[in-house]
Amino acid sequence: MSEEKYDLVILGGGTAGYVSAIRASQLGKKVALVEKSLLGGTCLHKGCIPTKALLKSAEVMRTITNATDYGVDVEGFKLNFARIQERKNEVVNQMFSGVNHLMEHNSIDVFNGTGRILGPSIFSPQSGTISVEYEDGESELIPNNNVLITTGSQPMSLSFLPFDHKVVLSSDDILQLEQLPNNLAIIGGGVIGLEFASLMTDFGVDVTVIEAGPRILPTESKIVAKTLRKELTDRGVTFYENIQLSESDITVDEDRIIITLNGEAVQFEKTLISIGRLPNTEDIGLNNTKIKLTDKKHISVNEYQQTDDKHIYAAGDCIGKLQLAHVGSKEGVIAIEHMFDQSPLPIDYNKMPKCVYTQPEVASIGLNIDQAKSENIKAKSIKVPFKAIGKAVIENTSNQSGFCEVIIDQEQDTVLGLNMIGPHVTELINEISLFQFMNGSTLELGLTTHAHPSLSEVLMELGLKVENRSIHV
Repeated sequence: MSEEKYDLVILGGGTAGYVSAIRASQLGKKVALVEKSLLGGTCLHKGCIPTKALLKSAEVMRTITNATDYGVDVEGFKLNFARIQERKNEVVNQMFSGVNHLMEHNSIDVFNGTGRILGPSIFSPQSGTISVEYEDGESELIPNNNVLITTGSQPMSLSFLPFDHKVVLSSDDILQLEQLPNNLAIIGGGVIGLEFASLMTDFGVDVTVIEAGPRILPTESKIVAKTLRKELTDRGVTFYENIQLSESDITVDEDRIIITLNGEAVQFEKTLISIGRLPNTEDIGLNNTKIKLTDKKHISVNEYQQTDDKHIYAAGDCIGKLQLAHVGSKEGVIAIEHMFDQSPLPIDYNKMPKCVYTQPEVASIGLNIDQAKSENIKAKSIKVPFKAIGKAVIENTSNQSGFCEVIIDQEQDTVLGLNMIGPHVTELINEISLFQFMNGSTLELGLTTHAHPSLSEVLMELGLKVENRSIHV
């Protein structure tokens, strides 16, 4: 048993976990963090960071391919996928080193093993003591006053098409490819699937996206999804929507998969399954607690991330809200501040930015027009095209279908949400995040001076257009 009793033990060292550990340390608490793999979790090693590193390489490839459009003739260039993967790993390793340094700097004790929650015992009158099992078979008990569960999630497979990690790949597997396939089927037209579709088509892979629902990006507005679909189609991606695959539609061999699509058998070298993620809530000792699970095995929490065992909290993917790294971090900080009596504000999920790092990029916050109408809100949408913004035209003279759209509650005269598709909108959305956090008005947005030329002028014009005062549209 550990000789120290901790104020807090965190189960899981991903983004939500290590950010929460740092916040607790800032409050003067003695913190332990248990991680069975690598600090940084999915986001750092198998998600946000490595995929964005690949997307940056894809952007460079796309720029060079289209360099003549900018008056620069480039001959004899080629894709070096080994170097792309090497650079991706360099980025991850640098960030990983930084997280380890943060743990040391904040005096957080890290236990590298598999953690499980124990029930009441002679060591503790309440559930929550953490048992850590190490690879060598040894184990250790960590007594504590509070527990935060941030165990994350893992890729979900199809019941009739399990991952074989060679032909049938998860998002974890595809990041480790040593060479690019000639063609790739992506099953699932959500955020993860489309980001890989975007970067793979830029790398010269023949990509087909298969979506079971009526359209791709079901969580974003219909017009954004339609615009992105067209842009990706123009770059070579093939889309099949409303395709509900079954076991009879698929044959997997040693080095290929054959999928029947609209009656035609199509052969692919690899397939990526990107249909969602499962929470990591099995075998972590929840049966020893009062914690309840939803029907999808997510941990039930209140508005402060507190479970039915009042000294045990949960945050991140394992609670099944918005499965985004920055949201998990926010949830974790709220949990810590509530745990240690700092009176935090509950998280408002309608004010959490969402991003898709395809080309073009997609970003949104709050409700889109379809969601607003489904809630019987009298809403209207107002758009400004990026082609009205000089910096956007400079960025890309050939692709000018992007836009920025604000959703207004006509009865309350308030902003319900905003959607963007276009250049660098995953950066622009942060201005809107602050705007919403501060309960800004569209007039204030419009009257805020924006540097010229800049992409963010689209937001100024949008604010002005709502007030019938726009200059360039």
